[in-house]
Amino acid sequence: PARYFDTKTTEPISFFLSSLEELLAWKPNSNDSFNISAVPLAKRQPPLHSTRPRTLVCHDMRGGYLEDRFIQGSATRNPYVFYHWRYIDIFVYFSHHTVTIPPVVWTNAAHRNGVPVLGTFITEWTDGEKLCEAFLAGGEEAYGAVAEQLALIAQHYRFDGWLVNIENTLSAAAVGNLPPFLRDLTARVHSAVPGGLVIWYDSVLQDGTLRWQNELNEENRVFFDACDGLFTNYNWKEEQLEHTLRLAGPRLADVYVGVDVFARGDVIGGGFDTDKSLRLIRQHSLSAAIFAPGWVYEHLGEENFLQNENRFWGMLAEYLPTHSICTLPLATSFSLGMGTSRFLDGKDQESGPWYDLSMQEIQPLYPEHQGRLSTSCCLQDAWCGGSSLRLQGTIPPGEERVAVRLFSLQMPAPPKLFLTLLYKLEGPQPDDFAVALEVTTWDSGTCLEGNPTSLPEPNGRHQPRFLPAPPPGLAKLLATCHRGSHGWTSQCYELELQDCSLRDLSVIVSRQQPSPQETSFTCLLGEVRVLDTASVAASPPQVQSVTASQLWWQ
Repeated sequence: PARYFDTKTTEPISFFLSSLEELLAWKPNSNDSFNISAVPLAKRQPPLHSTRPRTLVCHDMRGGYLEDRFIQGSATRNPYVFYHWRYIDIFVYFSHHTVTIPPVVWTNAAHRNGVPVLGTFITEWTDGEKLCEAFLAGGEEAYGAVAEQLALIAQHYRFDGWLVNIENTLSAAAVGNLPPFLRDLTARVHSAVPGGLVIWYDSVLQDGTLRWQNELNEENRVFFDACDGLFTNYNWKEEQLEHTLRLAGPRLADVYVGVDVFARGDVIGGGFDTDKSLRLIRQHSLSAAIFAPGWVYEHLGEENFLQNENRFWGMLAEYLPTHSICTLPLATSFSLGMGTSRFLDGKDQESGPWYDLSMQEIQPLYPEHQGRLSTSCCLQDAWCGGSSLRLQGTIPPGEERVAVRLFSLQMPAPPKLFLTLLYKLEGPQPDDFAVALEVTTWDSGTCLEGNPTSLPEPNGRHQPRFLPAPPPGLAKLLATCHRGSHGWTSQCYELELQDCSLRDLSVIVSRQQPSPQETSFTCLLGEVRVLDTASVAASPPQVQSVTASQLWWQ
């Protein structure tokens, strides 16, 4: 069937629903099992529902369902990828189809990095008016059926909820049923999807008029009260942030102030001035909704996309509270889910472009210190997948080392950790440098309540003990310990800890000899793993009753 399989290649594809009839007729089908997310939403700290301001990204690119619709990947050159997951809290996949079911590759990538994904339910223009009249003016049974289907779709494909965007005028009967519909949808999503969300877009008013308010006010508050949040329109001024602040009360973080990166209309900042908007939003302790950050790719072009993307998010980083990893094992080869080659064990196995966001690995922080350090993706060389992480920087005169923070962690430390690192030093004198891992901790007695943005400074710095060979019984899992190849160096460490919590995982680049000169370095990271010794030693569960379906041989 053409909905589920590409007509040219027969490959499975992600899809949308175009009408109320299609939505009401939808039911699970054996052809759509490819489209179900296989990656559960990773836990994070602080939890999404903590009181600090959040960051929502709304992805809207050329109508959606581009090469990202190919569930098993495609040979796309220079595709669009997103990888600053540590800096955002919610990802919305947006298109102008009535029911936008997020392509499963996005749900997989976001979930692996602890970010929930919302689809979009949109009605607009005169067709939208007719559609709303049909299900809203029809009363409880009619709107209940729509709410039930939307909740079931999110549950079935394993994404996390909906952005609701009614961009057409409504009759008195329809608008009267809108708040109960939103309450019903929100309740159903909460019960069907753990941690599920329903967010309302600032469009229709309580009298049914279509008029964007650019704030939370008495005209649209009834919709905010009926769901998990409000995504405001983009043409706000500072006084509107103040109105919103006064009205939101304890739900400040549930107002996502819209920022259009394309800067359409009368807006404060977009493009490389997006930080101006964010600064004001954060001064008022509100959440932000960054709309169409694909501007970097669409407007500046595909050529230097990764460079421009790092510049764009680097400028915003100080306004984006990050979230920490709170479960082990942590293992990543930093792959973006795309590449110009596929690498395995440091060897280029297969040249040629590929794109598959489901293959994207856990992404680190991307620290930038002007002139001193930059972190970027390297497609030319990798240990595994399509890319490695490139650290470029300088060690200032008189200093011995530079620490590059890769991950913030927030969890009780197990008594013993194993850590592995694969790296490659580039440049004229690679032997001048040493590379190692560092773990920082704080005492378990430190209380984490209150505002998680002001976590206490770490009070323990640990250089894990270097292991020349893997410990007995773990030789297979830690086989890379003494097996560098193709220029990659592999190292294995162990670290014993007591009564403390993990805080940061950093890479330390240090000089072998002291020097009065500034020294530049380039280091590629191919893989990092942090393992709890106890769970590694336990034998893995046996896999049972494997079935294979949807086989197609060519």
